Amino acid sequence: MSAVFDALSGVEVAPDAITRGLAQLWARESSDVVGAVEDVRATQLNLVLHLGFGTTPEDGCAQFETALHFARRYPCRVVILCPLRDDAGAKGLRAKIYGECFLGRAKGDTRCVEFVALSYPRAARAYLENAVSICLSADLPLYYWAHRFTFSSKLADYQYLLRSSRRFILDSALVPQDALTHPWPRPDAVRDLAMARLLPIRQSIGQFLAATAPATLVADLESFSVEAHPALHAEGEALRRWAAERLSACGASSERVQGTVRLVERGDERGLALEFCYRGAQRFRWQGDLHSGQGSFSAQLGGGDITLPTMVSLLSPDVALAEAMFF
Repeated sequence: MSAVFDALSGVEVAPDAITRGLAQLWARESSDVVGAVEDVRATQLNLVLHLGFGTTPEDGCAQFETALHFARRYPCRVVILCPLRDDAGAKGLRAKIYGECFLGRAKGDTRCVEFVALSYPRAARAYLENAVSICLSADLPLYYWAHRFTFSSKLADYQYLLRSSRRFILDSALVPQDALTHPWPRPDAVRDLAMARLLPIRQSIGQFLAATAPATLVADLESFSVEAHPALHAEGEALRRWAAERLSACGASSERVQGTVRLVERGDERGLALEFCYRGAQRFRWQGDLHSGQGSFSAQLGGGDITLPTMVSLLSPDVALAEAMFF
């Protein structure tokens, strides 16, 4: 796992010199920034990115870039945890620091972001919370993003982060199957990036169905189903959960809103579909292909037949991260 830490951008410093190292880093940057660096380093939040044992160096760098793009929009202190799977011979913590300043949209709008990466063996786990707390910006909200962890029960050992964070973020496409049902200390704070990525699709379907009265949507409903490309299994399950919640809010009985997810592969398509099945003549189907970005609605919900084309997309990783954190 040290390969992940080594692959991340930054300058290695002694763990007890992180604060001093960041101060020296910004001192070097001052000459390149319009105005004092202290004036543009104002952060809005803390983000802890925990790179689990399933993370490769390439994947770790990709998540670093996602966090960096997010931080450029929402200035924050990012702390990246890199636990060592093979920690034979490892002694204590290793640390890296990274910072950059960039120009915003408006004239004179310069912002700075800063990262701290920590690599640690199991022997250092006992005092990791102290090391993390020192790295965080005081009095700012904390968000915890766990990426590619292999066991929910072992991640649950990070009680400080799980209990202190305003949101606990995971990606159901990349974590154990029980991650969304595990008894986390604060289940109301758990957010799924797969659900967040679906925001444009959920909005499109919701806007279409808003033209129909809720009672009409569920009056003769027998069941509903989701189809998903195998690569979109997490998004398919998230779409099922969302549809079940919305149909229940419309008054559908519990046996009608369980829903099913069927994995379907059709050539080059990266498809998703949502279909409601009714006893009578009513029908509803949305389908979309993320490969082409094209989709369509086909429905009969008490009026005439409707066929309507639509655009299909998922949120980019950094925007999905923001959606999961703040909404």
